[in-house]
Amino acid sequence: MLDGTLKGPDAVFALIEQYLSQLSIDEATKVLFIADGAKWIWKRVGTMFKRLGLKPEQCMELVDFYHVVEHLHTLAGLKKKNWSKKQKRGWATRQTNRLKRGEVEAFTEAVRKFSKGQRSKDWRRERDYLLRNANAGRLDYGLAREQQLPIGSGIIESTVRRVLNLRMKGASIFWTKDNAEDMILLRAYYKSGHWQVLESNALSTNYQLAA
Repeated sequence: MLDGTLKGPDAVFALIEQYLSQLSIDEATKVLFIADGAKWIWKRVGTMFKRLGLKPEQCMELVDFYHVVEHLHTLAGLKKKNWSKKQKRGWATRQTNRLKRGEVEAFTEAVRKFSKGQRSKDWRRERDYLLRNANAGRLDYGLAREQQLPIGSGIIESTVRRVLNLRMKGASIFWTKDNAEDMILLRAYYKSGHWQVLESNALSTNYQLAA
């Protein structure tokens, strides 16, 4: 099922929780939540899992692998002194391979060592992004691959482009918030193949005419 809203983070998670509850997600063997590294996302995930009655062993969180690789290359690019492009690329590739193999501790140590003594805002931002998510257990791609689980959110990002951006954005396209919210609902139901559900719900509503 696809859905979306412009009403903010809490509304987004309310939608997710509603759909997961309808799916009886508490009966699932494993629930994997993949997203980028935004703090506003992750501070809500654990709370939502608890409300849904999920046990810790059922749940797994991952930062999108390709976002992490991008941040690795950005961090490597900050190394200016006596490092060639080949050396930077090689370092980032070694850390990427460590993550694929599930060597999170070795990865964490390598990032700390690489960033030692660097105090600029850019260094702190990239280092902290990687270490924060590693310490939270969100970079265990080795385990995910062993369990044949996805490690990236590319499907969702592609869906956002095809379902929403191609309809909602473009030259000379303007929306009020209310109309945009309505169009997101219609577009999501249509593109996910659930148009008949929306139509049935609309036709089953009892309307009372004013006297």
